[in-house]
Order: sequence, then C-alpha cells, then structure tokens
Amino acid sequence: MIKVLLENAESEIIVKKSRFIAIARYAGSLEEVKDIVKSVRDEHPKANHVVHAAVIGKSGTLYSSSDDKEPKNTAGRPALEVLKGSGITNITVCIVRYFGGTLLGTGGLVKAYGDAVKSVLEKVRTEELKEKERMVLNFTYEYYTLLKRLFDKFSVKVDNEDFSTDIKISFTIDKDKMDDFLKEVRETDPYINVINES
Repeated sequence: MIKVLLENAESEIIVKKSRFIAIARYAGSLEEVKDIVKSVRDEHPKANHVVHAAVIGKSGTLYSSSDDKEPKNTAGRPALEVLKGSGITNITVCIVRYFGGTLLGTGGLVKAYGDAVKSVLEKVRTEELKEKERMVLNFTYEYYTLLKRLFDKFSVKVDNEDFSTDIKISFTIDKDKMDDFLKEVRETDPYINVINES
C-alpha cells in the first residue's frame, strides 16, 4: 500500500552537538522538490548542510537526493533508503545540519542522516494513495444542503465554491467512490450538470 503525506512535519535530533532538523513536505513532482530544497535553504541560511531525499510518483519510483557537500553517499543516500522503505510517495525530506564541532566519520554520518529521517517519519500523518477524479457540479440553490450531505457521505474534498446565478462547486473525489456518488446526485435531480475535469 502506497501512502501520501497529509501535512508537513518536522523533528530534530542532536548527535555529538550537531543539530539535524528533518523537515518533511509534500512534493508532487521533481520540480517541486527543487523549490522545497530552495525554500528550506532560505529558512536556514546559516546551516552547514541542507541534505535532501525525495520519493515521487504514483508508484513511488522517481527519486532525488543530495549529499550537499557531505562526503559522497553519507547523507542523501542513507536518507533516501529510509524514505524508500517507508512506503510513502510524493514526499521530500530535507535534513538541515548545524555542525557542532565534532566530526562524525562516515558511519556516524550515515547513521545520523538515516536516524533524522526516521525521527520525522514517526511524526508524519499519511493516508493511502488513491486515484482521484476532479469534478464540477452546477446546480440551483435549492439543492445545496442535499449535495453538501452527499459530499460529507462520500468524503469529497471541495476545491472551490462559486455562488452566482447558480452554484458551481469544483471538487475531488476518490475514483472508486465516483459511480455511487454520481448515482445519488442523479437521484437528487437528473438535470444537475456534472463535468469531469480529470
């Protein structure tokens, strides 16, 4: 079962006076990973290193990692291995290191970066990755309360509501719930306009 991040998380471990701050953020593409790494660097301008590891894609098969000037394969790679083992996709973990004055050696670095990722993964909230459909409903005001109940029943995520002459709601729904949801919409009123945007 592949999972995705529900919200950002952060944790910190201290290893021989070096601070390792692990920051987990959602990233839907490798391009977003770059933006996240840049924003974490901007938030921590005095950090000695901002190492990252990322797993991207529906099947979690796109990877990105960087040692950021730590010795080769002592930081990004161990962080990525922990991340790959978590079963979470579309996630970037940046590990910000503030050097504490004591060299950790190759083995020490591998363990510290791996442990930093483990510590943030203990804090993250996830949900199972499901295929989603993006839809739009157009309807008259009289159906608003009824349709809102259906949204709750089928765990629909409302993206946008537009109240003008009629109501237009953009939303996302799990693909496996869509047919039952649409059946109940049609029972409410067969003339409600449904547009699939996926």
